[in-house]
Amino acid sequence: MTRDVHREITPLAPEDSFLVFDRIKDDFDFPIHFHPEYELNFILNGRGVRRAIGDSLEEIENIELVLVGPNLQHGWELYNCTNDKIHEITIQFHDDLFDTRLLSRRIMKPIKDMFERSAHGILFSEKIANEIKPKILQLSKIDSIDYFLELISILHDLATSRNQRLLSTYTSNNKDFENSEQIRIIYDYVQENYHNKISLAEISELVNMSQVSFNRFIKKRTGKTFIEYVNDTRIGYAARWLIEKELSVAEIAFKCGFNNIANFNRVFKKNKNCTPSQYREEFRGIKRVL
Repeated sequence: MTRDVHREITPLAPEDSFLVFDRIKDDFDFPIHFHPEYELNFILNGRGVRRAIGDSLEEIENIELVLVGPNLQHGWELYNCTNDKIHEITIQFHDDLFDTRLLSRRIMKPIKDMFERSAHGILFSEKIANEIKPKILQLSKIDSIDYFLELISILHDLATSRNQRLLSTYTSNNKDFENSEQIRIIYDYVQENYHNKISLAEISELVNMSQVSFNRFIKKRTGKTFIEYVNDTRIGYAARWLIEKELSVAEIAFKCGFNNIANFNRVFKKNKNCTPSQYREEFRGIKRVL
């Protein structure tokens, strides 16, 4: 597995709480990436797939359940898996969905402690994975507040389960990605204006920097140029709408801020390693953002 790492912009918008993908795939390659959201990943029929979390690299068994903490590098590749119809259910939720005051309550302590351990990535036992399986399989079919309550129930069952194993010897070194007032201002502005043209001059002025200083700052903090950072955000929204909406690829391209369909296709393929149409087909299945 190559170790090129990118910061993924997930389809979760700031006002969303969580996202669930429930899909069956023949291909199972997810390049190494990280994001500030927690991710609970459940895999059936995946024996031989190779999982990378932090510095841990292992082949998985037929049933797998892992929790990946915010900004911890992770990815999967088909590797020695010869099975088709690999069933994957991925649940992502914001790192502040459960705020510190809620997590400080005694009843939430097991979940709080588990979240802290997830900075290393947690592999749950095959026994608990099988016990939780009916709840996870049902999760994508639940709506509204019932989803939230069931998610808490699943997290509590996992937090109190035995034989959990930490996967990575180190924790994320990406945790300060947005730990800056200037980065937060940039993030909020891009989230509000990604569908419009954003000039380097206006964003530099917003954070009281020269354009040269701003370019240096954003490259150091994100590893990307500003236009690459903006395009990552746009592609994140495009990926979400390809999954959720019955809009054409061209409509989605213009809706998320690209004025040229050829440029959109090029940027999307570079970002997701497939065309928008291939991405939409790959994500056929149940998907829900709440």
